[in-house]
Amino acid sequence: MFLTLIQSLFLATTFQLQSPDGRLHIKVVADDNAIRMQLRDEHDSLLCLADAAMTLTDGTQALSGGIRKSRRQRLSADVEAPFYRQASFHTECNQLDVTFRSGFGLQLRAYDEGAAYRLYTTRADNYNIENETALFTFAADPQVWLSHSTNAKRPYAMAFQNRYATSPLSRADTLAAFLPAVADVDGRCKVTLLESDVEDYPGMFIVADSAARGLRAEFAHCPTRMATYPWRKMTYVSEASANEIARCSGARSFPWRIMAVSRDDREMPVGNLVYALASDNRIGNTDWIRPGKVAWEWWNDWNLCGVDFTSGINMATYRYYVDFASAHGIGYVVLDEGWYNPASGDMLTVVPELNLEELVAYAAARNVRLVLWTVFNVLDAQLEAACQKYAAMGIAGFKVDFLDRNDQSAVRMAYRIAERCAQSQLLLDYHGFYTPTGLNRTFPNVLNFESVFGMEEMKWSDKSVNMPLYDVTFPFIRQQCGPVDYTPGAMRNATQKDWNAAYSTPMSQGTRCHQLAAYVVYDSPFTMLCDAPTMYERDEDYTRFLCSLPDTYRETRILAGRIGEYIVTARRDTSGNWFVAGMTNWDERDIDLDFSFLPSDTNFQATIFADGPNAHRQAEDYQTLLFTADAKKSRSIHLAPGGGFVLKLIIEN
Repeated sequence: MFLTLIQSLFLATTFQLQSPDGRLHIKVVADDNAIRMQLRDEHDSLLCLADAAMTLTDGTQALSGGIRKSRRQRLSADVEAPFYRQASFHTECNQLDVTFRSGFGLQLRAYDEGAAYRLYTTRADNYNIENETALFTFAADPQVWLSHSTNAKRPYAMAFQNRYATSPLSRADTLAAFLPAVADVDGRCKVTLLESDVEDYPGMFIVADSAARGLRAEFAHCPTRMATYPWRKMTYVSEASANEIARCSGARSFPWRIMAVSRDDREMPVGNLVYALASDNRIGNTDWIRPGKVAWEWWNDWNLCGVDFTSGINMATYRYYVDFASAHGIGYVVLDEGWYNPASGDMLTVVPELNLEELVAYAAARNVRLVLWTVFNVLDAQLEAACQKYAAMGIAGFKVDFLDRNDQSAVRMAYRIAERCAQSQLLLDYHGFYTPTGLNRTFPNVLNFESVFGMEEMKWSDKSVNMPLYDVTFPFIRQQCGPVDYTPGAMRNATQKDWNAAYSTPMSQGTRCHQLAAYVVYDSPFTMLCDAPTMYERDEDYTRFLCSLPDTYRETRILAGRIGEYIVTARRDTSGNWFVAGMTNWDERDIDLDFSFLPSDTNFQATIFADGPNAHRQAEDYQTLLFTADAKKSRSIHLAPGGGFVLKLIIEN
């Protein structure tokens, strides 16, 4: 099929487009109601796009009737990016815009970092979309990284949390997978399939098609009937339309389909195409939004020890969390599930064990703010009242959980909540959520997204789960989409041999410095400290170092790394200080850290937290060292199995 597609492109009249640097080439034809496209680099084809089309329920083919006109232009922009991995960045591309007599059009962009296309329409009436199709095919049999649905019976209903299955495409599981997906093309580059600006439209899934050597797009259909799980009043789709993926009205654009190209694995964690292609900021001033670290009680099961009260969902416990946060410069405390009765579906009524107004005042006096957990549809049902009540009370925002779908109505809900909360200056942490598609650019009050196989999995997983492998895989894939609510910070740390799941006293796989490194390696402007305050208080030096790490940065670079093996990340803060962190899979390794990325005329006082000499047996073992660094120096750092390090480089006065 791949060869047939290439031949058809050359036989037909084609449009051609190049990236600004001339290294990527696109040939595209809009023919027979569909788009066919070839993306190649200076060596050979990377992939072909076949059968890209849109069909309406009335039988209309969106890309039909012939081409009315086409237009080319060079686009460039300086993108402001509050709370992103860098404060701003420059983007440049060549764009082809083709309009069809059907009232639909195609925009195709070639960036140095990859290609993207989207459909749009100028129609003014109401119309329903039966399906959108796309098949991404490859010349050979590439190695692919796919994160499959965890629900075989209802594949579009799940939390978007799974590890990556890695195999040749020809042997990939045919269960639906959620984006992003990666294909290694002949070992010379990796192509990542992503999407951006998914608004009022379902998100894309892909299914491996071994016969076509490709990945085929699929979409959840519009819900027609909802049901409710009684224990949280969480709604789910019990029946969906047989022939509609979206119900639309008027002129609009559809989501961007992205094919990001990385010639070096180090480019992947800092890919910007999802953010660059998202709709711009709609809330205006963002000065009221405060990123920060969060003392969190759910992962550690409210499990304080050595205190003179019974810990749980009560005032004494939350005062302790607030006091801990205040003493360590932590800006927030989350009240997770249980501050209201989840079975009631009423987040306006607080459980009698808590006096929320009193707790808000107690926290405010200590420079700490509270964030309230809730369920997406529960907040949506009480959105106006909840925003008014809790903003007036002084609540900072909501951690919103259990959306667990990305059909059109779910996406509408995510945007609706983001917009209304911004009006009341409430920040949001979207947990139990689909892979982000640039919503944090459009609504910067949405600071974090889950859609990651995070630390919560360590409470119940079996020993077959390889978390250090996942920890050095997802930054190259998932992090291209946006920040992650991974929730690191475990203080019980275990080797591969000694780790076991424990719900109330959970532990991490890998070393304590592996956990510490997550605070720098992962994009996360709103980061949990997942363990109990009494656990952190046992090691004040470590805890204060952790809490001193910034929450946002001016610049991010990947100094070294290979997907699934290890990663070393360097970030610069607003004062010119640098923070470098690395982590590895279960393979121990030595990192040769070259400081040539530092400015040549500046000396830095360096503090490093690294795996101790016995971390291969006792994963909590670490050592600290102080030294002076400058651009001419280098240092070797040993990482234990499942290990890590964090290096703080502060400008010397």
